[in-house]
Amino acid sequence: MEEFTPNRYAVIHEKNPREIVMLRGRGCSWRRCRFCDYHLDSSPDEGANFALNKEQLLKVTGIYRKLEVINSGSFVDLDEATLSQIAEVCQKHNICQVHFECHWRHRDAIADFRRRFAGLGITLKLKTGVETFDALFRESYLGKGIDTDSPKEIARYFDEVCLLLGIPGQTAESMEHDIQTGLAHFERICVNIMQENLRPIKPDPRVIAIFSRELYPKYIKDSRVDILMENTAFGVGGVVEHAK
Repeated sequence: MEEFTPNRYAVIHEKNPREIVMLRGRGCSWRRCRFCDYHLDSSPDEGANFALNKEQLLKVTGIYRKLEVINSGSFVDLDEATLSQIAEVCQKHNICQVHFECHWRHRDAIADFRRRFAGLGITLKLKTGVETFDALFRESYLGKGIDTDSPKEIARYFDEVCLLLGIPGQTAESMEHDIQTGLAHFERICVNIMQENLRPIKPDPRVIAIFSRELYPKYIKDSRVDILMENTAFGVGGVVEHAK
């Protein structure tokens, strides 16, 4: 099994200023995406997860009154003690907005989760990895597990989306279409440039070069668009250190 030793706390000062924590849970329950091995950062030991998560959450200061919580899955994959700790930290530091991640398959859990935090005066922003709005490409090639081809339907549940660019088969036109579709239906988008990992799909340097030349200059200053040329660009994350 691979072991991760990532940095798990950082402060983002530009565009949408916020603190960010990368926590650990059970890991993504889908685990079929052909481009993602993020689920390796997980453990079935809830006690160990909570101890790790609490250590990171105690670093939160509330400097921008916004917090982003990521983990290698959805908010439903975090243990209850961790969720309670997040709420406690937000109340202590007057954090009024929290961003969480969620896979499409858990969309029906979102409404109750929003209400839980709303009762504490905290607004939730839910983000999902749609990767591309080309549903045929997304499901037949990426294996994402989203059973709708409607951006409007996805936007019923989610405020923000992640896009995966820099993979074989994409063009300047298809990447532009994904970005414009995201901006038309969602509050914010996060563009992730594909990084090589243990999964079958690899980044295409030619596609990344097209993005860098034609799209990066156009969107890098857009306040609603985050662009991660590296997956550690937010200051959290890391690489696989060793196997055991």
